[in-house]
Amino acid sequence: MKLSYDRSEDVLTIETAETGVIDYAEQAGDFIAHFSQDGRLLVLEILNASEFLANVFKSTVRAPGEKLLVTG
Repeated sequence: MKLSYDRSEDVLTIETAETGVIDYAEQAGDFIAHFSQDGRLLVLEILNASEFLANVFKSTVRAPGEKLLVTG
């Protein structure tokens, strides 16, 4: 797995496979998933990554004994 961040575009790219050819992509909100012809996830792009990561950190960092609040 390889992670890279483009600060100028605010995009976090997660490469989940070392080999494979991207056949198609699907976007859901700020997430773009790139798949091989057989449906394997090869690359996941997170747009507006700084905002996404800030929200992840806010929701996971909590005081001792404090319950994790999960919102959907």
